[in-house]
Amino acid sequence: MKKLGVRHTVLACYAGYITQAIVNNFAPLLFLTFNADYGISLTLIGAMITVNFGTQLIVDLLASKFVDKIVYRPCMIAAHLFAGAGLILLSVLPRVLPVPAVGLFSASAVYAIGGGLLEVLVSPVVEACPSENKKAAMSLLHSFYCWGQVAVVALSSLFFVLAGIGNWYVLACIWAAFPLLNAIYFCFVPIFSPVAEGEGMKISALAKTRRFWFFVLLMLCAGSTEIAVSQWASAFAESGLKVSKTLGDLLGPCMFAVFMGLSRVLFAKFGSRLDLRPALMIASAGCMAGYALCAFAPPSLAWLGLCGCAVVGFFVGIMWPGTFSYASAGLPKGGTAMFALLALAGDVGCAAGPSAVGAVSDLFGGELGTGIAFGILFPAVMFVAVAFCRKDPSRLSADLSEKTDA
Repeated sequence: MKKLGVRHTVLACYAGYITQAIVNNFAPLLFLTFNADYGISLTLIGAMITVNFGTQLIVDLLASKFVDKIVYRPCMIAAHLFAGAGLILLSVLPRVLPVPAVGLFSASAVYAIGGGLLEVLVSPVVEACPSENKKAAMSLLHSFYCWGQVAVVALSSLFFVLAGIGNWYVLACIWAAFPLLNAIYFCFVPIFSPVAEGEGMKISALAKTRRFWFFVLLMLCAGSTEIAVSQWASAFAESGLKVSKTLGDLLGPCMFAVFMGLSRVLFAKFGSRLDLRPALMIASAGCMAGYALCAFAPPSLAWLGLCGCAVVGFFVGIMWPGTFSYASAGLPKGGTAMFALLALAGDVGCAAGPSAVGAVSDLFGGELGTGIAFGILFPAVMFVAVAFCRKDPSRLSADLSEKTDA
């Protein structure tokens, strides 16, 4: 058998982010189905999102302790196995347990373990692969999450049209095959470590670095801004903008993902010419505008609200990979612990953002537009935080070195 090289490692990592897109975006297409068939409130569905991303953030925290000791390959394989198992459980448990919500939450927790591990592992593995432009490689990697989301929405919508939404549990099993196959792929590709053994910063050292907490805040905002729209886009388009289920899925979360992927590909190509600080400020302002379009577009101008989803997708695209690159430049020896804790912060935002949108919507009689309007807060905080940071990543790194030498 021909020996696999670095290209295969990168391809497997791309597929890893597609797996994460599956576990994060398949269930949201069914939120209104769960609401109608099982009588689950929007607040409880928001809690399902919290279970997903809450479990991921717990895994992120634990992973910062054990991944370096267990090494990357078995953790990568385990991540995909958990993701596949969770999707299979999603198809089974709600239909056999007396309380369907318990089945949904249990399945979410299982595939969230896989999602949490992937969030911690994939970025540092790609960062460690030989590459001339780390920032471009990171952005291109994260674009595959977007293309995975597009595939989930488009192919799932096609399945629902052909087979009926009532057979969603069959599709869950079909999607489960993807992470299970990628687990086999990861058995054979070479794995690189982001820093030499013993050189990565410890959690205690990161916690004492003020700039690390700045990056944590950015990740909180990035996660909240991205997921608050992507998780509710389908339900918002269907109930708030009064478009059909299929059209809502294709023009809501699908447009969001397409434009987010496009922005990440463009950032990968031209990002080396951009300063991250102004780029993140522009992205935050653009997301605020997109949220406003979503929230305040009247049903008679549904297309305007759907355009808002696309606008948010385009501008939020660089937030997550941009913050990772920002942190990598500012804390070059952060290692696995830094990636894990930043992923944890992002997942806190992923859990809090959509849950807040759901809760605010319920407070106002199920008006998702009101919940989306509340979400403007997330990119606004990021804009203010970046505006008050006056130093570029290379200067942050220099400052850290001076403190360490002293």
